[in-house]
Amino acid sequence: MRSKLFVPGSRPELFGKALQGDADALSFDLEDSVVEARKAEARNAVGRFIASAGAGGHGKTLIVRVNALHTPHFTADLAAVVRPGLHLLNLPKPETPEQVIEAAEALLRAERDHGVVQPVGLLLNIETPRALRNAAALAGAHPRVAGLQLGLGDLFEPMGVDRRDAAAVQQVMFAVRMAAGEAGVFAYDGAFADIRDADGYGAEAAMARRLGFLGKSCIHPSQIALANAAFRPSDAEIAHALQVLEAAGAADAGGVGAWVVDGRMIDAPFLARARAIAASARRLGLIGA
Repeated sequence: MRSKLFVPGSRPELFGKALQGDADALSFDLEDSVVEARKAEARNAVGRFIASAGAGGHGKTLIVRVNALHTPHFTADLAAVVRPGLHLLNLPKPETPEQVIEAAEALLRAERDHGVVQPVGLLLNIETPRALRNAAALAGAHPRVAGLQLGLGDLFEPMGVDRRDAAAVQQVMFAVRMAAGEAGVFAYDGAFADIRDADGYGAEAAMARRLGFLGKSCIHPSQIALANAAFRPSDAEIAHALQVLEAAGAADAGGVGAWVVDGRMIDAPFLARARAIAASARRLGLIGA
């Protein structure tokens, strides 16, 4: 899930086009991009699309960002969009473990009501100061939680933090990545609002990848290729990972717990990283099975 394209739920004419694009995931939005008067229309359109035959078989991760837990729309959103084929429910503005548990229980009820047998995961937005402070507790609050997603606009703008301050961005990214790591879930980077600034988007995506994020959100199709490139293992990384895996077999046969590849010491953590890089390369078709 290198790239995740936001698609406004009130723009059904874009759904099919987005499905044919190059984003690894689509996030249909019922929250900020949909005005109050069109909430019902949007949730019904997204629900119909998720349930349609055309939405399946494309290999994309399908996500819906619903309205926040205690809004008038949350329950109706779940009733409309929790259908077979939905992979993740993106929950905005959770701040306590109790809220995550409440959302997970509501999600289970919606699954039972609509015959969903493959459990839908929760992707939690970290976009308030309290959520950032509680991020590890949120990530570990329920087995449904699949990942944490960073929301820098909501986090920074109300407090006057400069969205372009790389040091501030990096600190928050690192905190979210550590919280996700503690709970054993993924961390996902948020949106970059300046569609014209490809260099800025690319730099932020590269930072997120260095910090171990899974991928980055896109608010425009022009950002998809940038995200896919940033989160693709490099040829050098793939080559080194394959060398590590080849050497690991000999090391294991010889009863050696640490060995050297290309002048670098390798032991269990580095082997795990090599396996992850090789697995990613296989999924992307960059190396054979």
